[in-house]
Amino acid sequence: MLFLGSFPPQPHRWSMPFYYPNWINDFWRILGLIRFGDKDYFCIPGEKRFDEALIRRFCADEGLAFYDTACEVRRLKDNASDAFLEVVTPTDIPALLRRIPACRALITTGEKATGIVAEQLNCPPPAVGESVEIADDAFTRVSHDAGHPAVPAPIRFWRMPSTSRAYPLPLAQKAEYYRRLFV
Repeated sequence: MLFLGSFPPQPHRWSMPFYYPNWINDFWRILGLIRFGDKDYFCIPGEKRFDEALIRRFCADEGLAFYDTACEVRRLKDNASDAFLEVVTPTDIPALLRRIPACRALITTGEKATGIVAEQLNCPPPAVGESVEIADDAFTRVSHDAGHPAVPAPIRFWRMPSTSRAYPLPLAQKAEYYRRLFV
């Protein structure tokens, strides 16, 4: 699974040097809740930061990858709100997918990221909590399972709600959307 967000907050807001670093972003709480039944699973007790080493091990074990949908942005205000981010250089999503041949699911976490991916992959943006199959042959993967002939292995493009607390949805409801990815 490849998770693509819009762009990280400014470094002074980071609680760790990894994806979804902002302490008040609920991404790691959502994954803790749906995978371990504990929203604080990835939190360091008594500190306002996430356990980066635990998160990295979890991601490696689960096959989770992360990147941003833009390599260069201009902040129009002193925050990371998508409404005030101007994309200067978008990430080349097709090239990124070609570098990850085992990728079977691409997940965006918010409206801006979804729009960038849909435009580059020439597909409709999925509704929140839903997915579309990326049908373009340029993005189809081939299975290399032992004993099985090579077969097309398309990528599912999922749109999840933003994990920012500015997105008006309770944590438990956001988690229900994200749970669909692990079924």
